[in-house]
Amino acid sequence: MIDLKKPSVATSTADAPSAEQDHVAAWQQCLSLIAPAVGEQAFQTWFEPIVPLRLVNNVLVIQVPNHFFYEWLEEHYVHVLKRAIVQVLGLQGKLEYSIIVDQNNGKQPYTLNISQNIQLQSATPPKPFSPFTANKELVEPNLNPRYTFANFIEGECNRLARAAALSVAAKPGLTSFNPFLVYSNVGLGKTHLIQAIGNEIRRIHPCHQVMYITSEDFIAQFIDAVKFGQVRQFVARFQKADTLIIDDVQFFAGKDKSQEQFFHIFNHLHQNGKQIVMSSDCAPKDMKGLMERLLSRFKWGVTVDMQAPDYPTRLAIVRTKLSMQGIQVSQEIVEYLAQSVTDNIRMLESIATTLALHYAIGGQELTLSLAKTIVAKLCHAEEPASKQFTVEQIQQVVAEHYYLKVSDLCSSSRKTDLVTPRQIAMYLCKIFTEASNKVIAAQFGGKDHSAVSHACKAVERKMQSDESYKKLIDALKAKIKNLP
Repeated sequence: MIDLKKPSVATSTADAPSAEQDHVAAWQQCLSLIAPAVGEQAFQTWFEPIVPLRLVNNVLVIQVPNHFFYEWLEEHYVHVLKRAIVQVLGLQGKLEYSIIVDQNNGKQPYTLNISQNIQLQSATPPKPFSPFTANKELVEPNLNPRYTFANFIEGECNRLARAAALSVAAKPGLTSFNPFLVYSNVGLGKTHLIQAIGNEIRRIHPCHQVMYITSEDFIAQFIDAVKFGQVRQFVARFQKADTLIIDDVQFFAGKDKSQEQFFHIFNHLHQNGKQIVMSSDCAPKDMKGLMERLLSRFKWGVTVDMQAPDYPTRLAIVRTKLSMQGIQVSQEIVEYLAQSVTDNIRMLESIATTLALHYAIGGQELTLSLAKTIVAKLCHAEEPASKQFTVEQIQQVVAEHYYLKVSDLCSSSRKTDLVTPRQIAMYLCKIFTEASNKVIAAQFGGKDHSAVSHACKAVERKMQSDESYKKLIDALKAKIKNLP
């Protein structure tokens, strides 16, 4: 049962507390409104840990345990908070977060203040936006504000795509990059990049009309438009965009009528100097089921691809994601996460967020063991949970493959025919064993722990550029998994 004090609740601006009112009482009033709206479990998890700090000039300052906590509130409960603040503090009410950032290194935590203007013009929810309105001022950008160039991690895998995207954002419709199409496998940041273009355009050109939509939503809205006899309004809404961003255009395949409408919208925008941005999971030449005349237009501008992130980029992604949560972990954990997920940025970010959740809500210590458990649950880590392997077993597998002795792998020789298998063995030990870099290095002739990190980076880089080498690594992994 939710335990709340029962102060009277202000229901109008006249009843709102004064600027000098006790902050604890004001927050209790907010909680009395929040509790029935979110349910007991959510209330206990996300609102009971909040501590009110002060209330000055209609600004209520609340302290939350960490940055992850703050982000969760903003993403899932901001509207509940807004309604409560408006009813308790009036229309001029504001909320400021004081966030405890735990360095996880034994130092005293410090607070980071983020001011969030919670002010609303009215406590009444706005009228729903009609998907077929033709009024330009009502065109919704539908962009995620978190997808920006500032938090897009650049690496060799995406440097060209990011540079081209920045050019598009600086001068939409005025460069030769029109249309601009970026493609890659799933989870490598296409959506982040194309939405970053939209957010940057809106920052630089506030009056520029940006519209983002997925191809699936475009198709669904077109079907509704046909059903309700509003095709003209549907087309007019898209034609009013200054920049149109379409995600996953490959899903237009086989949808001939939707392709036809998109074809006409594309022509109208391009002929009028408007910018078109698209993403796909493959290059235009590999798209099946799309009209040839539409594909030919995709090739008018520039097409760039994004590759799977290399090891340094994955390291940066893990560090950045955890840093955004206000959490620091050991270098060993960062390296393990970067080595465990090699071809999906979205999954890598999900694992980092889950690790932060275990720390923020579960209060668990951030250990390598916890990281391995999370990886195993979310993406089936390379090492089977039911088996434990030793450094010696992996050394033997690699040595046998190269017709070497284990003592050769542990020698100090720098000959190429020994360095390559030694690096591979170190890399596989990092994946399949619980051993730390220091322990692994010690079992390779007493080398320094940095040799393991260097080996892992070298293997990762070569896997990115050499398909036959990657197949060799995969074959060795399979052999290790089948060990008795």
